[in-house]
Amino acid sequence: MSSERERESCNSRHFTWLVKSCFPSPNDAVAKFPSPPQPHTNSPAPVTTLSSLPDDIVLDCLSRVPPASLPALSLVCRRWSRLLHSPAFSHLRRRLLLLRHTAVALAATDLGLSAATLLDAAWHPSLFVPCFDALSLHDFHSLLAHARACSIGPRIYLVGKSATLQYDMWTASVSMRAATVFPRKKFALSSVAGKIYVAGGSSRTSAVEEYDPETNTWAVVSHAARMRYGCIGASADGIFYVIGGLRIGASGQNLFLRASRGTEAHAAYASSMDLFDVEARVWLRSRTVPNGGCIVAACAAAGRVYVLTSHAVEFSLWSFHARRKSDSGKGFGEWCRVKSPPLPAQVRVDTRMRFSFVGIGDKVVLIQSLNEVRGVKKGFVLVYDCAAGEWGRGVDLPEVYRRATYVGVEC
Repeated sequence: MSSERERESCNSRHFTWLVKSCFPSPNDAVAKFPSPPQPHTNSPAPVTTLSSLPDDIVLDCLSRVPPASLPALSLVCRRWSRLLHSPAFSHLRRRLLLLRHTAVALAATDLGLSAATLLDAAWHPSLFVPCFDALSLHDFHSLLAHARACSIGPRIYLVGKSATLQYDMWTASVSMRAATVFPRKKFALSSVAGKIYVAGGSSRTSAVEEYDPETNTWAVVSHAARMRYGCIGASADGIFYVIGGLRIGASGQNLFLRASRGTEAHAAYASSMDLFDVEARVWLRSRTVPNGGCIVAACAAAGRVYVLTSHAVEFSLWSFHARRKSDSGKGFGEWCRVKSPPLPAQVRVDTRMRFSFVGIGDKVVLIQSLNEVRGVKKGFVLVYDCAAGEWGRGVDLPEVYRRATYVGVEC
C-alpha cells in the first residue's frame, strides 16, 4: 500500500513539475550550484526545463502517457497541444500499440452537437455541445444532414456543402473551419498523413482538394479523370480512394437502380474506384470490383479497403489489398471476396434503407443509418473481425443517433 502511495505522490509531483516547466514563474527561486569561477560573466548557470527540450524528445515522452491523461495534457500549453495533435504523435502511439480505436456517431439536436462513442461494446453518449455561436441552428442541422466526416487524431471534421465544422473530442469544443473551394454534395472524403482530401460531388469541377489543418486552408492539388456523385472516400498506405457513385449528369435514381442490378455499372462508375497517391500527386490505375454491382458502403481497415456491393437483393463483401509493400505473397491491388454480412432477408438497397461502414483498427463496423422497412430492427450494428473473418452482432444505436454521421477515430 505504501508503494502505491509513493507512486501516486511521485506522479503528482512529476505532473506539477511538468506544468511548471511549461509555465516558468519569474518569482520561483532558481537553485544555484557551486561552479568554478568564470571570468567576465555574472550570468547564472543555465537551467534545463521541459520547455527547452526539442520537439522529438517531448513527443517521445508524451507518446507514452496513458490515454486518459491526454485530454488534460492538451490544455497545458499551446506547444503540447500542437504536438499532441500532430501526425508524428499518432505515428509514435501506433508504433507503441497505444492508439485507441473507436467509432463515433455525431447527431444534430436542438441543443447542439451530440456525440456517442463506441467503447467496450457499448455506446457512450456525451453531453450536448452548443455550437450556435459559430453556426446558426438551421445551418447546423443542414450541415449535419449532408456532411461527410473524417478524423485526424482526436479531431473530427464535418465537411458540408459550404461549411466545415471541427469537433475536438478531448476538449469537447466545436469551431468553424474554412469551407471547400468548390461547393460539393455527396462527395468522397478522407484523411491522409494529417491532411484531408475531397473529390467528386460537383458538376462544376473535377478538382481534388486538400485541407491543411495547420493553416486552415483548402487548395486544389489535382483533377480526377471522372466526375462522380454519391461516391465514398477511404484511405490506406498514403492513397486516397474515390469509390463508387454515379456519373455526373446521369439520371440519378434510374441509373442507380440499373447499376444495382448489374447493368450499366461501368457507365455509372458504381463498381469502380479511382486511386490518388497524395505524396506523388499521381493517379494510379483504377480498379473495378469483381462481378460489378453497386457499391453501397466502403471503408479502410487493417491495411485493406472493404466494399459492400449489391445486386438488387444480394449483398457481397470484398476486400482490396491496400498495402503497397507487404511481406506476404499477396500483392497490392488484389481483390478477395469475404463473408457477407448476415442482413435480414427483406433488406434491399434503395431509398428506404442505407448503410455506413466505419473502420476501427482491425474491425469493420456496419451501421444501418436509415431504415423505413417494416419488420427490420432500427439502428442495428454488425461488426466484422478482419483477422477472424467473421461477423458478430454489435450494440444497437441509441435512438437519437440513428440518423447521424459516423466516423472512425484513433487517438
